[in-house]
Amino acid sequence: MSQDQEPQTPDLTQGVTLSQFAGDKLLGHVGEAEVLLVRSEDEIFAVGAHCTHYHGPLADGVVVDGGIRCPWHHACFDLRTGEAVRAPAFDPIDCYRVEQAGDKIIVREKATAPARRCTLKAKPQRIVIVGGGAAGFAAAEMLRREQYDGDIVMLSQDTDGPVDRPNLSKDYLAGSAEPDWIPLRGADFYRDSKIDLRVGTEVVSIDGAQQAVTLKGGERLPYDRLLLATGAEPNRLPIPGGDLPHVHVLRTLTDSNAIIAQAKDARKVVVIGASFIGLEAAAALRAREIEVHIVAPETVPMARVLGEDMGRFVRALHEEHGVIFHLGEGVSAISDKAVQLKSGQEIAADLVVVGVGVKPRLDLAEKVGLAIDRGVVVDRHLQTSVPGIYAAGDIVRWPDPHSGRNIRVEHWVVAERQGQVAARNMLGANEVFDAVPFFWSQHYDIPINYVGHAEEWDEIVVHGEIAARDCLLEYKLGGKTLAVASIFRDADSLKAAAAMERGLAPV
Repeated sequence: MSQDQEPQTPDLTQGVTLSQFAGDKLLGHVGEAEVLLVRSEDEIFAVGAHCTHYHGPLADGVVVDGGIRCPWHHACFDLRTGEAVRAPAFDPIDCYRVEQAGDKIIVREKATAPARRCTLKAKPQRIVIVGGGAAGFAAAEMLRREQYDGDIVMLSQDTDGPVDRPNLSKDYLAGSAEPDWIPLRGADFYRDSKIDLRVGTEVVSIDGAQQAVTLKGGERLPYDRLLLATGAEPNRLPIPGGDLPHVHVLRTLTDSNAIIAQAKDARKVVVIGASFIGLEAAAALRAREIEVHIVAPETVPMARVLGEDMGRFVRALHEEHGVIFHLGEGVSAISDKAVQLKSGQEIAADLVVVGVGVKPRLDLAEKVGLAIDRGVVVDRHLQTSVPGIYAAGDIVRWPDPHSGRNIRVEHWVVAERQGQVAARNMLGANEVFDAVPFFWSQHYDIPINYVGHAEEWDEIVVHGEIAARDCLLEYKLGGKTLAVASIFRDADSLKAAAAMERGLAPV
């Protein structure tokens, strides 16, 4: 806030009356800081007004069970302590001291966060995390947050430390996100937290009986608890030219940087696949003013996940921005300058991005003898069939209490929250993983939020208008709502998630 700019919100240090604070939230300021007054049951709190993940406005969020949830990506903060209790946020929000004098509420100085008490009793000497993605990072961060003081060794095949992977196909690829936004934490975090992060490291085997992992090169690392979070790898096309230098998948920071480097000189790009990654990459590359063609076998993009009406909207949105679709098509070959379609059509291309899904990395799990069912089978506590080994992230198939099925999803926030629960359970928490799945996707200036999990449905109920970009869709099976997708109905999306957590109808 500049010195010559008058704040448009009340000065909370001067106080507001109870009549001014009629709802459950009131945005004000303390000095130059935006501060949010929040009412939860019979208590009033004052906290920082923005989510620490992507700076989402908590004033537009929802208050649930002593916490406030961010409208953008569903992070949750404890109103009493400011702690980020649910990913994707990890940093706390500020808390302020509140006084009430008669009918007036006055906000005082910033409060010191209370020391976090260690309540978990298990004290394994060494925890090894295999994987450097969302789940692995969230687990390591939570272990230290829970005051665990044993050894943490984090082994990642990636050449970079844990990064904000969703951004790699969105703003970062579009050129509107700075490179220093991408690491989830800098190198000093791992050093100061005494987390032994080893990148470019391959684990070749796990000995579940002797509780040790063997690295490529022969080093053997014993463990007391192990978290398997190997994630997924992109599918590649087994066609002539599929391995040419200008053909890229998009999973890692290295992948995204390689696409960015070639995009600087590219005039025409072909994206193979109309997955979320493919569509987000198309939007990002259009922001660079490159001609983009999408080739995919389906007739309506994203219909399998979002239904045909939403899928047609997504296609129209991309076409408004100049994307050219070739649907009901496949690719037979790729040359230096073109993509050959199965129909015989040829599309000129300086750059090719392949987004045809991913597959879970299960090699290590299979070698150690874990129970497998199109993913690593875990119980409600994320423990595998081998004692001492937990699993989290894209590889996991877990019993989902909301759909009543064993499910596996490839969602960033789910992976982070599983990593957090697995970390606490490795310390003896015995916590059930029962979070409602959530993901978001960004297409130009249109966000799509999705809560729940619906592999099939027999009815889609539309509230609002999809074409007007103001809607909420319920995906129902046998009368039960399994999932909700929304555009610009952030509070409704949060409320739907909270209702599903309680086993209630979300709408």
